[in-house]
Amino acid sequence: MLEMLHWLGHDTFRIDGPPVVYLDPYKLGTGLPPADLILITHDHFDHLSEEDLEKVRTPVTVVAGPPEVAAKLGAVEVLRAGESRILAEVPVTAVPAYNTNKQFHPKGSGKVGFVFTVAGVKFYHAGDTDLIPEMDGLRPDVALLPVSGTYVMTASEAAEAARRIAPRIVVPMHYGTIVGSDADAHELVRCLQGSGIEVVVKPKE
Repeated sequence: MLEMLHWLGHDTFRIDGPPVVYLDPYKLGTGLPPADLILITHDHFDHLSEEDLEKVRTPVTVVAGPPEVAAKLGAVEVLRAGESRILAEVPVTAVPAYNTNKQFHPKGSGKVGFVFTVAGVKFYHAGDTDLIPEMDGLRPDVALLPVSGTYVMTASEAAEAARRIAPRIVVPMHYGTIVGSDADAHELVRCLQGSGIEVVVKPKE
């Protein structure tokens, strides 16, 4: 299931279905496969990087995100929280993502996460968020959750989120680039021991 999931650092992932899906491409290397679909959670520089988009975007790549992403990029598929669409043959639903006790990603600002299915695997990319009630019962196969604190959930909060989301597997993200470290990822492993939820710390590629 996770063989097709590649962590490229921070909140950036590539999923090799096919189709090839990138999430929040940032600080990409070279020689990567072109994207069929790019999903962008919000407009902060470490999630919306036009320089990195151009490394994997082709004339037929579908780019999707909330209105604030469209405001910066122009021609993208706009998805607001609660909206669903099939993009590049991928069923995608945008879901809320926001802070509850921080000012960086206010509730109502339109930032999102995504629930989508590639090659029969249901993924949830939480975006930059705290533990919020809209996560309850999403039940993906794989949940990609931030763990670094500061701008997003801490590892212990991500563990509680995982219990509410009820995925089969959790992959930590949002550490090791701007804030957070490997210790945050491994703290999530510790917090979910005995929960029945597998935590996989993916190596950065």
